Amino acid sequence: MRKLKIAFYILLSLAAVFATISLLAEGNIEVLNPKGIIAAQQRDLIATSTWLMLIIVIPTLILSAVIAWQYRQENKKAKHNPDWDYNFTAEAIWWGVPFIIITILSVIVWQSSYALDPFKPLKSDKKPLTIQAVALQWKWLFIYPEQKIATLNFVEMPTDVPIVFDITADAPMNSFWIPQLGGQIYAMPGMKTKLHLMANETGVFRGSSANLSGKGFSGMYFAVKAVTENDFDTWVANAQQSQQILDRQVYDDLARPSENVPEAQYALQSSDLYDQIVMKYMSMDGK
Repeated sequence: MRKLKIAFYILLSLAAVFATISLLAEGNIEVLNPKGIIAAQQRDLIATSTWLMLIIVIPTLILSAVIAWQYRQENKKAKHNPDWDYNFTAEAIWWGVPFIIITILSVIVWQSSYALDPFKPLKSDKKPLTIQAVALQWKWLFIYPEQKIATLNFVEMPTDVPIVFDITADAPMNSFWIPQLGGQIYAMPGMKTKLHLMANETGVFRGSSANLSGKGFSGMYFAVKAVTENDFDTWVANAQQSQQILDRQVYDDLARPSENVPEAQYALQSSDLYDQIVMKYMSMDGK
C-alpha cells in the first residue's frame, strides 16, 4: 500500500511538471508574451526572479524527497547521529545561499521599482497620446480628449507611440490591466492615477478588470487594438463623425450598473468630462 502511495505522488508530480511545461510551450500566457516595452521588461523581471528563487526551491524539493526516502522506517541502514547538531559547511550553504539570492533580488526590485514606475513617462521622439480610462459598473469608458471622441469597452492606439492612460473610477474601486502591454493599476473614485504604456506591434490584445467588483465582473473586459499611425488617424476621423454623442445625459445613462455591454464609440461633446467625473466626488453630497 505504501509503495502505491509513493507511486501515486510521483506520477502526480510528473503530471504537474508536464502540464506546466506544455502550458509554457504553447505561449498562451499573456504576461509571458509581451507586445509592449513595459510588458517585456516586466516579463524579464518575472523570469529573472523565478530562476533565482528556483536555485533554492529545486534543491529543497529534491532533498525533501531524498531525506524522506533515506530515513524511512524500513531503512535499517540509515545512520542515526543524535549528537550531530552543527556543521559549518551545511550552515554556510543553507544560510549563505539564500542571503546572496535575497540580496540580488533586493537590488533588482529596487532598480525595477524606479525603471517601471507607472507614472514615469516613456522616452520617445513622438508625441504621447492621452487616453482617459473610467471604470464604470461593469464596463470601461475611454475618452480621447484631444481627438474629441470616446469609446466603450474598446481602445484603439497607434503602435510605437507612448500612451498616457489617466485612470479613475465612477463605481467601486477597480483595477485596469492590459497584460500584454503592462501591469495593472487601480482605478478609484475621486482620484487620478497614471499608466504609461506603448505597443511595439500591431494586434488585438485583451484588457480587463483585475479587481473583483460584483456580479458583472466576469464581463468587464475590453479589446485593445494596436494599429499603424495612418490607420489610427483614419479610425479617429470616422469616430468623430459618429451619430452617437457623448454628453452628460448619455454619460449618466452609461454610469448606471449594466452587464456585458457591447463596444460603442461616440463623438465627445465636452473635453472636460473626465475632470467632471473626478470632481463629482470632491463634494460631500456627490453632486
